[in-house]
Amino acid sequence: MTALEVPFTPLASDPPAPRRLRSVSAVLGGLVATFVVTTAVDAVLHGAGGFPAMPQRMSDALCVLALAYRIPFNALGCFVAARLAPAKPVLHAYALGALGVVLATIGAIAMWDCGPAWYSLANIAVALPCAWLGARFVRRGTAR
Repeated sequence: MTALEVPFTPLASDPPAPRRLRSVSAVLGGLVATFVVTTAVDAVLHGAGGFPAMPQRMSDALCVLALAYRIPFNALGCFVAARLAPAKPVLHAYALGALGVVLATIGAIAMWDCGPAWYSLANIAVALPCAWLGARFVRRGTAR
């Protein structure tokens, strides 16, 4: 048998590729769910005149409002990621929370001058607590 004929034997600890794909899809599904809902609410508030037109800076009070609905929507996205997970749902919720920290950090850097600094920092700070909350909802639902 030549080296080209040796069959590949995955390690016992390696999950099959379809399972990894389902894990990635679960996290991305939670991210998309979060993005769709928050973007829809943003669009409604901008369209209704509750938020100013996009180039204008929002007041602190409006940023509080935006953060107030982003927190439950972020937790909902982590819940979705956990529910879609093929295994270890809590880990998937935290994976989305970690991704949220990264994305919120990138957003804070890119949009630093577009709003109050506390708002950008708060979005980073709430990502992991939202993941914990989303994971808690899944654990509560599966414990029954």
